[in-house]
Amino acid sequence: MNQHGEKISLSSFKGEKAVVLLFYPYAFSGTCTGELCGLRDNLSAFQNENLQLLAISCDHMFSQRVFADLEGYTFPLLSDFWPHGEVAKSYGTFDDTRGCATRSSFVIDKEGILRWQVNNGWVARDIGDYKTAIAAL
Repeated sequence: MNQHGEKISLSSFKGEKAVVLLFYPYAFSGTCTGELCGLRDNLSAFQNENLQLLAISCDHMFSQRVFADLEGYTFPLLSDFWPHGEVAKSYGTFDDTRGCATRSSFVIDKEGILRWQVNNGWVARDIGDYKTAIAAL
């Protein structure tokens, strides 16, 4: 579910757009805010007629809404709040000790095939790595 309460599924983009799926640990934290602001400031490279950016954390939908409004994020912030971390667990990016997703990213092509992934644990990701992966689609 996104910050507006709308259901979003990866399969809804199949055949239409490739997807950059980005897991982040916590809304309002410094590193997460910095990463997402970097994407916001380069949004046309990550969200356009061929590509959709989806950012996801275990924060509640209402927290995601305030976070998006405060920072000017116009891309979907998805909530993996309940069942807690279920999506992050399915991607192997959930940290049971901290109760959140780690910094993991996935680029999925229009056919639904995973083309690139990175798990940086707790270290910020490089925006250039996304651009390289997207250019290879």
